[in-house]
Amino acid sequence: MSSPSSDFIFLNEEFDEEPAKPQEFWDVLIVDDDSEIHSVTELALSNFELNGKGLRFHHAFNGTQAVDILRDNPLISVVLLDVVMESDDAGLIVAKRVREELKNHVVRIVLRTGQPGYAPEEQIIRQYDINDYRTKTELTRSKLATTMVTALRSHQQVTQLSMQSHALSQVLLASEQILNFSQLLPLSRAAIKHLAHFTAGPQQGVVCGLDDDGVEIVYGGTGEYQNVHHQHLEESALTASVKEQIKASFKLAQHQHNEHSVSFFFRAKQQQYVICLEGEHIIEHALMQYIDLLLTNVGVGLDNVLLVDRLRNVAFKDSLTGLCSRNGFIAALERLQKNTNAHDYLVLIDIARFADINEGLSHDIGNLLLVAVAQRLQAQHQQTQVVARLGADLFAVVSNEEQLPFAQLQQLLRAPFIAAEHQLHLNFTFGLCTQPHFDSSALGTLKRASIALSHAKADISHSYCYFDKQMEEQVSHRLAMIRRLREDFADGKLEVWYQPQVDLATAQPYGCEALLRWPIGQGQFISPAVFVPLAEDAGMIIEIGQWVLEQACAKQRELAQHGVDMQISVNVSVPQFKASDYAQSVAQTLARFAVPSDKIELEITESVVMDEVEQVTRTLNELKSYGIDVAIDDFGTGFCSLSYLHKLPFDRLKIDRAFVKGIPEQDNGEIAELVVSLANRMNLRVIAEGIETEQQLQFLKSIGCHEGQGYYYAQPLDGKKLDTYLKVSN
Repeated sequence: MSSPSSDFIFLNEEFDEEPAKPQEFWDVLIVDDDSEIHSVTELALSNFELNGKGLRFHHAFNGTQAVDILRDNPLISVVLLDVVMESDDAGLIVAKRVREELKNHVVRIVLRTGQPGYAPEEQIIRQYDINDYRTKTELTRSKLATTMVTALRSHQQVTQLSMQSHALSQVLLASEQILNFSQLLPLSRAAIKHLAHFTAGPQQGVVCGLDDDGVEIVYGGTGEYQNVHHQHLEESALTASVKEQIKASFKLAQHQHNEHSVSFFFRAKQQQYVICLEGEHIIEHALMQYIDLLLTNVGVGLDNVLLVDRLRNVAFKDSLTGLCSRNGFIAALERLQKNTNAHDYLVLIDIARFADINEGLSHDIGNLLLVAVAQRLQAQHQQTQVVARLGADLFAVVSNEEQLPFAQLQQLLRAPFIAAEHQLHLNFTFGLCTQPHFDSSALGTLKRASIALSHAKADISHSYCYFDKQMEEQVSHRLAMIRRLREDFADGKLEVWYQPQVDLATAQPYGCEALLRWPIGQGQFISPAVFVPLAEDAGMIIEIGQWVLEQACAKQRELAQHGVDMQISVNVSVPQFKASDYAQSVAQTLARFAVPSDKIELEITESVVMDEVEQVTRTLNELKSYGIDVAIDDFGTGFCSLSYLHKLPFDRLKIDRAFVKGIPEQDNGEIAELVVSLANRMNLRVIAEGIETEQQLQFLKSIGCHEGQGYYYAQPLDGKKLDTYLKVSN
């Protein structure tokens, strides 16, 4: 409501023409339906400064606007609130809504009115925590400044009390959670999360302690360090600066803080610890007592868990590898079997001819290899439920087929192992028991997996075997499938289909991928995931792979004769690529079909790159000498080292469909964008598989992806349908 006379507000006071402009501000909301009151108030307080901070004004001209502004700006410190606006008690209604509806008990409220008769009762002032009440005729410039000082100091006090109350609540909540953990990794992650809350920084860091030899060890981490746990500090993937800061904290027995990270040193009864948080963190002096209290409780929790771990290790841990021992595995399996699902499986992993390694290279090298195998299996901890060492060279894994498919586990163990100066390829035999065949007891389940392992060892054509009561029937069926594959291949029943590859910028096809198909009648096909392993086990994959290459060459030549310039990509299996004369064989095949070397592209998986790197490098260089392009298929799903990617002569990366299919609903495309950026920096072409929607296409174009294939453009087509798609006239 308008004031009767604004002349009474600032009697005979002068104003600076160019007030100083502080860099920091107190936020003040003026609420009044008279715009002149806003102008005069702001002018009167233009020179105001408290604790090096000036005032920043917000304006509302009715109660509804005031509440909306306060809802959107919770950091406003003071409200200068007119009592009488759109209604006689509009200001009081605003005060009530601020306290009860917005739950804002920190902002200070100063009521103003030009009509003294509308003064609120004392009970109202107390109920809504109103800081002051003044008539507008009282508020000279100096009195207004005094009122503002009082309100701001009150705001500081209330804010401080609120912060302390909140901090204490956070400590109590965090301590309750932390003291309930029984394992180091979740406890460490929870400690980092709660500590980062007090420092208003990113929740990325690690928890460290000292082992029995006084060496720093990382118990667990978050963010980029979520996979760093139970590792010595020096051997971990932490940055050098973080490592140095942690060491300094232990050495000096005090906290360390710089612009990149902060580390907190604290002692417990049994141990010394450091929690290091990476990134920019603010350490409020007023909160340090609460941080110290939190650290004390974290120390108690860590001490308790470490003590339990030591006792557990004696009875249930293998001393060499740190994995579960046989006793620990039986106990864990007993617990798991009470709540398993149909996709769970137990696999026993036996290192073939391990005795030869011990005898030929020494038991010390053998032990190092056992540790290397254990570490590789343990690295899949997020996909496995239990990993154990049951005997000298016998490991056990309980996992879920959806989380860690057995084929992926096999692939994991194909890369060479490092032991001292030795790089060794190990062969493994697997015995599996799936959940439907789990026994009522853990020992019974283990026995069934052992039976399967025995069958696997007896069958030299296979490296693994699943337990089944009709195992002989299963083996017979498998052999029948291999026999049928041989017959169908010999009879020319296998087919090569082609999926077009398109330039995303022009939407024009420039090539296609050759895909092997095994038809079994009535439009049905056996999945490559089924028959490719069969072909490998049967020793047919090299012959079949050569046939696919020949079919692709024949198709390329046919298209060229019809004026269609088309590059055809051919997938290469591991056994093919490992052949010593593979590059020469490819070059001879292209020459025999009169196909230019740049019109056939070979696609290899990341596992090929990591298998016998020296041989792979030689083969790649030889292929390049013939002018043959090579692409990495399904990039990002394997284990390819970026250092190899940088050194080896590849021409194109293929983004796996797994990184495309979820865009944009379930996947923001970060991995796809990363691959494209990496490829562009290395001057590699990049193609995305599995494009099915317009949204996926537009996203891939926006991040600079060059090429793509998928159902959005075309499904895999047989030779005749490909001709139709390319509009080839016969």
